[in-house]
Amino acid sequence: MSVSRVDRVHSGGGAEAVYGCDGHGLRIVRLANFVTPTSGGLRTALDRLGRGYRAAGHEPVLVVPGDVAGDVHTEQGRVVTLPGPVLPGTGGYRVLADRRRMRRLLDELAPDRIEVSDRTTLRWTGEWARRARVPSAMVSHETADGVLRTWGVPTAVAARAADRLNRRTAWAFGRIVCTTEWAEREFVRIGARNVVRAPLGVDLDRCRPGRRNTVLRARYTDGERVLLLLCSRLSVEKRPGTALEALAELRDSGIAAALVVAGDGPLRGTLERRARERRLPVRFLGHVADPEALADLQAAADVCLAPGPAETFGLSALEALACGTPVVVSDSSALPEVVGTAGASAVDTPSAFASAVRGLLAVPETTRRGAARARAEAFTWERSVTAFLRAHDAVTRPAPCHPEGVCR
Repeated sequence: MSVSRVDRVHSGGGAEAVYGCDGHGLRIVRLANFVTPTSGGLRTALDRLGRGYRAAGHEPVLVVPGDVAGDVHTEQGRVVTLPGPVLPGTGGYRVLADRRRMRRLLDELAPDRIEVSDRTTLRWTGEWARRARVPSAMVSHETADGVLRTWGVPTAVAARAADRLNRRTAWAFGRIVCTTEWAEREFVRIGARNVVRAPLGVDLDRCRPGRRNTVLRARYTDGERVLLLLCSRLSVEKRPGTALEALAELRDSGIAAALVVAGDGPLRGTLERRARERRLPVRFLGHVADPEALADLQAAADVCLAPGPAETFGLSALEALACGTPVVVSDSSALPEVVGTAGASAVDTPSAFASAVRGLLAVPETTRRGAARARAEAFTWERSVTAFLRAHDAVTRPAPCHPEGVCR
């Protein structure tokens, strides 16, 4: 059983804020599955939140699955890797499956908080936290019924299954953290009272309109007039095929467009074959590991596509906006809430996506790119870190401690 390392003080708003009294702030142990070196939004969010927790004086520890064990100190804090099996059909995603080893690690770490990014295979850690009297939070990175629908489960059946899962999740964890109002709805639907909102953010310095490079754009348009970009994992729940079909519709309607795909996943071979058969100008780059190169691509594009119907935030879409590039998003996802009027939403059909692209292209370039950047500026990582720490009842700057261990 873990031993608490915290003292409590009252914040100015009357809420009880907590910080460690050992000179390191709270030890926030974060548990996440489905994280690989080629992961997108989740990996970025974990990194930026970890850096923010450290800057606020806390001690983040991230635990993720991998092929071999590891324990390193990084700019986002300590990262512990435990061997975990590959989940079949996911293109290489691993899970933390050894509960006995996980329990031993949690006991050794003695967390002041746990933050979990998987409501399915890691839900049991919320119950561990309750027994250990450790406050816990589960971060909703996707809607359960949305994911089930993308796998072909009928809407009514998906909703009932999601409600059962979410009731157990809301009971298991002290708090449920949702990044958008859209993601919050499925917990409101079951009457959960422990839901808080904490948006994600974007690096406004790295992602900026000034990165737009006409030479790079010309290289990827390859003689075409319009450059589309898809930044996504190529898996069924992301619906990447919609981007290819939308490209075909645009070209059939007389718009000379090309598509660049930045991402990898189990559907890549199928998509490449489809593009060849239909003679579509699509360039598959695979995973773009360099964030600077990715930002250059996002700035060079005329329109980015985000067809995933189960997205609860969509960091790549927000990065595109910060680069001045409008985004067409699925109206089944949370992204209409994120992009606002700086992009366009479409029903989940290629023709609707193609029509939305045409609508954006009809807006003068300076107008649409200025609106995209202005929208992104509402989302900062500083704001996000503050919201997440508030969800943990944590202050942003731990008070100094006397040598005898009594906090001032």
